[in-house]
Amino acid sequence: MSLTKSDRRQRIKFRIRKIVSGTATKPRLSVFRSNKEIYAQLVDDLNGVTLLAASSRDKGVDAKGTNIEVASAVGKLVAEKALKAGIDTVTFDRGGYLYHGRIKSLADGARAAGLKF
Repeated sequence: MSLTKSDRRQRIKFRIRKIVSGTATKPRLSVFRSNKEIYAQLVDDLNGVTLLAASSRDKGVDAKGTNIEVASAVGKLVAEKALKAGIDTVTFDRGGYLYHGRIKSLADGARAAGLKF
């Protein structure tokens, strides 16, 4: 029985989610990457609430440039929104993706804008 790429990612995602959880004071920064776009949201898992979200489709993100530059801009945007909401520390959930490329760029952009994780 061979696993598809999405099945493999789901297994890794469940393995990560057994460990990583978010609270209201230290939410989980969840990342989803599609072929065209990248999305990030801060989640309070105790209450089951999304606190805020940002994506490459938002008006505040310049969609021109490479995918890595766009992901970095999304990371900066989610960090700015979080700091406005009084959140400065998060736990990072890479969502089963390798910490490389667009995922790493988003994380680095969020750190550069002042988010701690």
